[in-house]
Amino acid sequence: MTLLDSLLRGHARLGTGGRIIRRGAVTRALTGVLTGIATVSGACGKPSAPPKPPVAVTVAHSERGEAPFIVTANGIVEPLQSVDVQSQVGGVLLKVHFREGDEVHEGQLLFTIGPRPYEAALRQAEAGLARDVAQAENAKRDLARFAALVQKDYVTRAQADQAAANATALAAVVDADRAAVATAKFNLDNATIRAPIAGKTGSLLVREGNLVRAGGAPPLVVINQLRPILVRFSVPERDFPQVQRYAARTTLPVRALHSASDSQPVRGTLSFVDNGVDTTTGTVTLKARFANDDRQLWPGQFVRVELELFSEKNAVLVPTEAVLTGQDGTFVFTVDDNGTAVMTKVIAGRQVGDRTVIEQGIDAGARVVTDGQGKLAPGSKVDIKGGAAAPPAGKGGGAR
Repeated sequence: MTLLDSLLRGHARLGTGGRIIRRGAVTRALTGVLTGIATVSGACGKPSAPPKPPVAVTVAHSERGEAPFIVTANGIVEPLQSVDVQSQVGGVLLKVHFREGDEVHEGQLLFTIGPRPYEAALRQAEAGLARDVAQAENAKRDLARFAALVQKDYVTRAQADQAAANATALAAVVDADRAAVATAKFNLDNATIRAPIAGKTGSLLVREGNLVRAGGAPPLVVINQLRPILVRFSVPERDFPQVQRYAARTTLPVRALHSASDSQPVRGTLSFVDNGVDTTTGTVTLKARFANDDRQLWPGQFVRVELELFSEKNAVLVPTEAVLTGQDGTFVFTVDDNGTAVMTKVIAGRQVGDRTVIEQGIDAGARVVTDGQGKLAPGSKVDIKGGAAAPPAGKGGGAR
């Protein structure tokens, strides 16, 4: 039996003046009281949840800028020319005319080898030439006389022929003597060794007083040409068609960096493309040429190479950390004017340094979340660290 039924069954008489409260009025009054009690009880049993606090995030603005297409590789610096300086004659090394490590110019005197044996050989060759020239001149005169006498039958034809043969033989001897003189001069000239190219000398490998042999090992010194200089690197076969296409149109710029944090790269141009793909590595060898006037590049040095094929002038760029990947592809969280997080699907392109090209999804000026995305959900209120960064003036922040 309910509370309402108990109250009604008692036919309670209420009020003053002997008036009886009617059953319908009692029913309505008690119903209202019980309804209020039930409402209060329900409210006390299920308290309302407090609103969620805003999520602290860091934001950045998407911007339009230049987005170069860059092929990166590891390269090694090598000299444009490298020469092992060796002696072409044997003898004692009398004098070294430079200090190891010096920069030398082409034709500069480097070494002197004892010249006395070669001076004597030259004088001997010149003396033999003088003797044979005199004999050849006398044979020419004899030939002329015999030619006249044979016409008058004063000498036989055989004697005239013999005179002609002697003149020809002595002329050949003179030619051989001249060659011997030239060889002697060549050897004497090579007793003084000059720099075949301009460049920087390395360690001195043979010291003064040592006996050197023609073409013997080790070389006297090694000269590397440093200005200009080359960087050799390889690109994957998949990138080669684009390299080939753009290299045919213009001279491609190349940058060499000593490390990933190098802020001032050395700038050069692509100068060589190999004529085949290395089947063992699937790469193509390229070379870039650098003026290297400040000598930042050194032979044997490893560098990071950036080959720029082309550049997109007006691309939309966002920090790379703002781009996330989900089941439906890539997306970013943007912040609208009400401070609410919006999950925006985008098509992300290539990376340019620490930024990523957005091909479709947002335009320049959008506020994208770069830190704190892990706590966000679509519609979450955000608290921007460092203040509410507003979109740049004149730039919309909506999707495109």
